[in-house]
Amino acid sequence: MSVSISVEDFTAQAAAWLEQHGTPKVADAMPRSIVWGEGDFSVSVFHALSFEDERDLLRDAQLWAAKKAEHGYHAITWSPEYGGLGLSKEHARAFARLERGYQVPPRHETYSVTTGLIAPTVELFGTPEQKEQFVAAFLQAELLCCQLFSEPGAGSDLAALGCKAERDGDEWVLNGQKVWSSGAQFSEWGELIARSDPDAPKHKGLTAFLIPMDLPGIEIRPIKQMSGGTSFNEVFFNDCRVPDTMRLGPEGEGWKVALTTLGFERDKSGDAADGSAKAGGSWSQLLATAQAIGVTDDPTMRQDLMRVFSHVRVEGFLNRRAADLAKGGTPGPEGSLGKLMWTEGMNLISDVASRVLGPRLVADTGQWGTYAWGEHVLGAPGYRIAGGSDEVQRNIIGERVLGLPGEPRVDKGIPWKDVPR
Repeated sequence: MSVSISVEDFTAQAAAWLEQHGTPKVADAMPRSIVWGEGDFSVSVFHALSFEDERDLLRDAQLWAAKKAEHGYHAITWSPEYGGLGLSKEHARAFARLERGYQVPPRHETYSVTTGLIAPTVELFGTPEQKEQFVAAFLQAELLCCQLFSEPGAGSDLAALGCKAERDGDEWVLNGQKVWSSGAQFSEWGELIARSDPDAPKHKGLTAFLIPMDLPGIEIRPIKQMSGGTSFNEVFFNDCRVPDTMRLGPEGEGWKVALTTLGFERDKSGDAADGSAKAGGSWSQLLATAQAIGVTDDPTMRQDLMRVFSHVRVEGFLNRRAADLAKGGTPGPEGSLGKLMWTEGMNLISDVASRVLGPRLVADTGQWGTYAWGEHVLGAPGYRIAGGSDEVQRNIIGERVLGLPGEPRVDKGIPWKDVPR
């Protein structure tokens, strides 16, 4: 495919390909419309599936990605060097609009982490050998990845982490614990941030690695969520050995690598170019629920619904502006604003859905599209922490965007080993 193809010609070719290889949705020509009572009604934020069902969902996503990869549709804006098409975000948005009219595998965080977070991080920091081995495979989800960042004593203050990486010749010996590692039980690889120099200040003594998840000494323990699933995991490292060739970026520069990955996680500017659905319930699902319950004539409820609609619209405009600012590069601090808007929107939808449904939210009446909202309400608060808490996002916006004074830090310049814990 020519890199100079117009959006119109590209759209025509993509439409023909999807018609040949995809299965159209049963709904009418408006993919975002909802026919009440028909099909699946999913508003869950985190999966509440059995291990086997979640594994099968991921396999379906991998198969669809592999099919798209035959023509570069999985990585439209990426260089042909990595199997992409080297086209613009406008081309990617055009494909996403078409794809939303077809039955595609539901979103899964492990798939998104692999293709949207770790693949671009390796492209930026990896050695030529690492790029050749991993970037294309991660982009089409041939191999799956997880993040090995947070720890029981280092969540919002991620730089305080203590998982140790000690140099032993051409190898590193890993000891410690990670937690909240989504999809670790399904992943072949993980991006690990570890403490390599306890004598340096906390931000300076970190190193990043790409870790095979089947290394001897790695133990993965799923965590049962209150919504019913086990998407999250604890991961333990007990004298695990990894060669220095798996170090990602320079020694001691792990914080820079981590910030880059987190920047991709917080950046929502590419949502319009992603054919998969976003986590949780949407405005259209909320409106359809309110209409089915018969509360849209209530003036207070109409005002609540319009608050959600306005928020969703502003969020969309914000993401488009962030995409223009990024221009294909590494997301900057403006990504924190998009992430904050997204999590606030999810919680606003939870609040309004709860008022719309009343007792139907907690008592299963059997009515389609009602009790299912409980999974959204239970899951939405989790994203106020994931990828950096709301408080961290506000600090980033205040300090790096608005230029306000930084938060006072009692551990600034102190070796990590001397910081009270």
